[in-house]
Amino acid sequence: MTQELPMVALPGGERVPALGQGTWHMGENRRRTVEEAAAVRLGIELGMTLIDTAEMYGSGGAEEMVARAAEGLRDDLFIVSKVYPHNASRTGVVAACERSLERLRTDRIDLYLLHWRGSIPLSETLEGFEQLRRDGKIRHYGVSNFDRADMAEWVALKGGENVAADQVLYNLSRRSPEWDLLPWCRERRIAIMAYTPLGQGRLLRDRTLTEIARRRNATPAQVALAWLLRQQGMIVIPKAARQEHVRENRGALDVALTEEDLLALDRAFPPPKGRSALGML
Repeated sequence: MTQELPMVALPGGERVPALGQGTWHMGENRRRTVEEAAAVRLGIELGMTLIDTAEMYGSGGAEEMVARAAEGLRDDLFIVSKVYPHNASRTGVVAACERSLERLRTDRIDLYLLHWRGSIPLSETLEGFEQLRRDGKIRHYGVSNFDRADMAEWVALKGGENVAADQVLYNLSRRSPEWDLLPWCRERRIAIMAYTPLGQGRLLRDRTLTEIARRRNATPAQVALAWLLRQQGMIVIPKAARQEHVRENRGALDVALTEEDLLALDRAFPPPKGRSALGML
């Protein structure tokens, strides 16, 4: 197994693991929390110390599960959480962050994201983010589900140039970010976080992925993750609620895709030929 994880530099220079852990649909059932926390804890031990969560996930239950998994290890972790758009007013975002901090049992969130764009002016959200950063409650801030036009609007606002990342739906079957969002962000060294990198499991039945996995002595999931991980400035956050899936995700770092593999994947999952709406789940 690869000893060290590749790292991605945030705009300010801080380096974070390219392979992290997602928690969507976790923390929803108290009976499963122990198993989920054990899986996340294993991921931390394997070096996947970037953990992504949100106040939306399990109505705060995912954040509480992360706190359980992180016990005694907080200083080793890079915790990402997200605020609902309807909570993202200047004062609302401060209150929402305080609630997340309480559930996470920590004094700071490393990266705090606006979960998606709502009706509250972005300038208000930015004012709240800046206040949270001044107060030491968050260390970096960014956005999620923003397309290139949204990003351009955000960075033009006061404080918007400090955006650290954009978290978007991106996988082999959902490649629309490649047309203009990814190049735009790379040019500005804004990190991209790819959520749902396995297409909620649907990708894993694909014949091309299965064939490449067989050739590389890997699993289809590992091939799909390796395809994302090879890209510059890309943070990938697969969810794994069971320990065997955590180990499988970690093993994606040992998969080296060839030019032949990449061409086969482009044939099976063609890159975009023009601008299309950014996908969102």
